[in-house]
Order: sequence, then structure tokens, then C-alpha cells
Amino acid sequence: MMLCRLLEDLDCTLVQGRSDIEVNAICCDSRSVTPGCVFVCLPGQHTDGRRFAHAAAAAGAAVLVFEGTLPNFEFSRSCSPALVQAEPGKARRVLALMASRLYGYPARRMTMIGITGTKGKTTTAHLLAAVLTAAGRRVGCIGTNGAVWPGQRHTLGYTTPESCDLQHILRDMADDGCDACVMEVSSLGLKMDRVGGIEFDVGVFTNLSPDHIGPGEHASYAEYRAWKSVLFRRCKVGVVNADDRETPAILEGHSCRVVRYGIAAPADWLTLPGFTPRRKADALATDFTVRLPGGRMADFTVPMPGAFSVQDALAALAAAGVLGVPVAAMQAGLRGAVVRGRCEVVPCPAPFTVVLDYAHNAAAAESVLTALRAYHPRQLITVFGCGGGRSRLRRTGMGEACARLADLCIVTEDNSRGEPLEDIFADIRAGMGRVQNGAACVEIPNRRDALLYALGLGREGDILAVLGKGHETTIDRDGRKVPFEDAAVVREYMERVK
Repeated sequence: MMLCRLLEDLDCTLVQGRSDIEVNAICCDSRSVTPGCVFVCLPGQHTDGRRFAHAAAAAGAAVLVFEGTLPNFEFSRSCSPALVQAEPGKARRVLALMASRLYGYPARRMTMIGITGTKGKTTTAHLLAAVLTAAGRRVGCIGTNGAVWPGQRHTLGYTTPESCDLQHILRDMADDGCDACVMEVSSLGLKMDRVGGIEFDVGVFTNLSPDHIGPGEHASYAEYRAWKSVLFRRCKVGVVNADDRETPAILEGHSCRVVRYGIAAPADWLTLPGFTPRRKADALATDFTVRLPGGRMADFTVPMPGAFSVQDALAALAAAGVLGVPVAAMQAGLRGAVVRGRCEVVPCPAPFTVVLDYAHNAAAAESVLTALRAYHPRQLITVFGCGGGRSRLRRTGMGEACARLADLCIVTEDNSRGEPLEDIFADIRAGMGRVQNGAACVEIPNRRDALLYALGLGREGDILAVLGKGHETTIDRDGRKVPFEDAAVVREYMERVK
């Protein structure tokens, strides 16, 4: 595409070079630069993209986009890209709109569903993708578990990728025949304009609680909530949780038609009281009944435990209803859905049940452990840690929730990110200390050792809840990612026992 076409009507100005040159790609990471591409210098928390302008030009970037100036940057005649100055604060927006245009507006070729909220985004996204697939759609899914569509799976660095990467993924999905995309839309994805230029057919709100507040994220809970609400000014239909107290704030200034789902509050899609938990060899399932719009009743099974799983399933069903999916397809899709790392039962020849979950804050841990209690385990053992370089409140909260709801806590490493484990453990211990007569606690720093210890304790009727990592296949130790997978350790143990 010619540069002049790419820049049309955007908040930027060509200040050096020709506008009739051809460009073929766009990126914001100088390590991804290829000859003929556009490199956008983004301002960041720890560094400034302008520092990498020379490296990008040397690697063959045809165009550099930047805010402000490029101080002391002189380019040789053989390495002289066109320079485009973005208006102050607009570089991210320019990146998103340029990427969308360059890759042929791929979101317009698919039904786009965006899911936001604190908890349940990944589960809701994958349940909805399963339901749409059962209805005959070819579906792509983007979020914490990566970018996935039939025959393809790609790891992502962020829940919502940078806009240039996102638009490239969307184009690949559309080119591969996908007619629907279900994606997690994080608050930071909205704040950083990663979904700029995308109009969603359906936006889904799961729930809201304090999270992602601190340096490099959000300054306050109010700001966190405000960015979540932006999705409902960028979608045609908003599917929202009637039970969540933040829903009115999320809908402030909305421009979409609203459909509500809920368990307790009046809603268009309403779950009837009385869930039935079922413990199977490969899943902890829940049966529930829904009153659909118009009054019809329908029975569903979600292969996950607890009220929070029912609520995530209900969000997926309501969104599917908006898109015209038949009830039979909803039932079949939901019943066969698999969500990696979310209340995932690891199949194993043992008289106890091992459940993996991504829960890494107090609210999520409380939801998971409360749900598991409904299956009346002989003993509920939890293995968990907390990440380094994150809010200390998350650690104390996790410690308190696990001490209150488990029978035994095995505290271990999570992604330490270079922070000393003893500091992380001290915060967890402080949270556990708030609970009178709380669970017994064992500290085992190495996560593999902690898992093997917990598995060795397992007896008939026990449930082992392994929290924090879920689907992840690496662990961050001292700032270095090394291969590690909770499920692999469980399988290794079971093979050894056999």
C-alpha cells in the first residue's frame, strides 16, 4: 500500500521523505522490522520507542512514525526512511488505524465479539467459541490462552495484543476462512488503543473487582472501571451481568442495545435456582436451567464447577442468543467445551481429583475454592503462590482466601519476576494470619517439589486445587522464563506411580 493512502485522514504529518513509497507491514518492536515496513515509536513506561529508531532504519524500515521529535537522529543516504510525526498522545491510535487499513480491515470480514471484565474473560470466550462452532461457524479466539482457530495456535505476549499484531492475526484468521472472532478485551487493551478501529458486533461484560491497579497499569479503580466501560461505546449489542454491582457504571454513556444475563437479578437470560454439581472422572460439571427471552426453559451442562462457571456459561449463551444460535447448538457446544487451565481436571488414574486453575487473586481463588467445596471433598488441598512485581494486596488476599477455604495450603513459587521469594511468602503469610483457625500451611519454594508433595498426600475423595498458572507452559524465575507446566508434573507423577 502506498504511504499516502496509509496516512489518509490520520492524526499525523509526513515531515520528511516521499509519500508515494510502498509499505508492506507495520510493527512497534524494532526486532520485528522487515525491509519496507512502518515502524511506530511508542512511548512506554520503561523505555521510549524513539530510542530504537536508528535500529529500525538500519533493519530496513521504510517509514518511522513518532511523537514529538527525533533528537540527534541523522540518517545516512542509504538508510533514510520517511518520517511521520504523530500528534501528541496519538501514536498508539495512529498505529491501530494504520494497521487496520494496511491489513484490509479484517475485523469487518468477521462477526466480532469482545469480552471484558476482571474474571471469567477466558472461560466465557472459549465457551462461546465452542457454542458458535457447534452452530457451524468457523471461529477464532484471542486472549490469555493465545490466538487459536482450527489448525492454528499461537502464543501471545498480552491478553489483548498490540494493535499491529492483532490486525495481522485477524487478517490471518479471515484469510483462513474464519467468520467469527471471540476475543478478550482487557482494560489496558482499551487504554492503549490496541483495539482501535474495531467495531464489535457484541460486547460482553463479566464482572468487576479491583485488579491491575499500580505503576504501568491503572492509577485507580475508577480509572480501571472507566476503561472497561469504553467497550460499550464501541459495540452494537452489550451483553452485561445483571448481578454485578458495577454494571450501571460500566453502561454509563453506552451507545449499544443492552441484553442482561444473571442468576439473582432480573435479566433477559436468567438461571433458575438450584445448580446440580456432578463429579466425573474427567470433569467437575454443573447442570443448570435457564429461562430464555420469551419465557422458554432449557437445560444446560457446563463441564466446570460452581456458580461462577454457570455465570460465565450464561454470558456465553446470552451472546450466542444475540447472534441467533439455536438452543440445541448451545447445549451441545457448552457440554463439550474445554477451557485449558480454567477449573481443568487433569485425567489421572488416582482416587483423588486434580484441578488446575489460573486464579491469581483473592476473588478468583475464593470463587474456585468455594465451588470445589460443593463437591464435598474429604480434604481440599491447594497449591499456590503469587507473582513478583505485582500488588502486595494480591498476595495477602490470596493468602487469606486460601487459608479460609482450604484444609491445607502449600505455598510455592509463581512467576517471581526477579523478586525474592521470601518477600512474596511473607506477604502471603500475612494474609493467612488474618484467618482464625485457618488452614495449615507448608512452604515449599520449588513449584515442582510442591506439586509432588501435594500429590503424595492425595487420598480417596480429596481434591487438589493447583492455582495461579493454569494453562501456562513457562515459569518466570529471577526474570528468566523457563519451561514449566503444572499438568506435565501431574502426569509425570501418575506415570511413576503406575
